[in-house]
Amino acid sequence: MEIWINPACSKCRSALSLLDAEGAEYTVRYYLQDPPSVAELEHVLDRLRLEPWDIARLGEPVAAELGMKSWARTPETRARWVEAMAEHPKLIQRPIITAEDGSASVARTPEAVRAALDIT
Repeated sequence: MEIWINPACSKCRSALSLLDAEGAEYTVRYYLQDPPSVAELEHVLDRLRLEPWDIARLGEPVAAELGMKSWARTPETRARWVEAMAEHPKLIQRPIITAEDGSASVARTPEAVRAALDIT
């Protein structure tokens, strides 16, 4: 299991605490320092069964600079979203847990973290 985190994020710290309390084995990816590539983002989005706009942090200043709120959300514009998120990893919602069984979840709640544990 891998968890993508920003250590400054309280939801990430809570997810790590819960994983530790449950004795889960995991690796941490500090995705702001080690940004995912376009291919990695595509793979995680497939595992999440979500589109990039579903996990985009549109409240970030860089999203406003790029005008992302007005971007179309279509198959034709999907690559634009993914490329922006790869270039500006702050745009990626967190934490994201990827499990050994191929599933993934945006683990912003204790319930989502527990669900990730149940599927591993």
